[in-house]
Amino acid sequence: MKNYTITVNGNVYDVTVEEKVGGAIPAQRGSAPTTPVVAPVQKQVSAAGSIEVKAGAAGKVFKVEASVGQKVSKGDTVIVVEAMKMEIPVVAPEDGTVASIDVAVGDAVEAGAVMATLN
Repeated sequence: MKNYTITVNGNVYDVTVEEKVGGAIPAQRGSAPTTPVVAPVQKQVSAAGSIEVKAGAAGKVFKVEASVGQKVSKGDTVIVVEAMKMEIPVVAPEDGTVASIDVAVGDAVEAGAVMATLN
């Protein structure tokens, strides 16, 4: 286990992270092995646009607010990411039309990852 202090938007969090051993998470004593449940992924993909909509924080895709072909204005929510039990809107950096949605609900994303594109 490793302990880290993380600051997000001025809020300080102390977190403990369990390291993987050989690519797997070590089982706890007395626990039964689990099989991960994998849901089918449906992504709306079209020709990629030139304007990238990037994740501001690492987390999991909670909701996709926009759809391919939809017109959005600067500041409109395109996707919502859940991080540390907070819903964080990922907004359009400028006016445009959604060209592609490159994530699906439940996908894990890293900060700075391209989640959608606009024309």
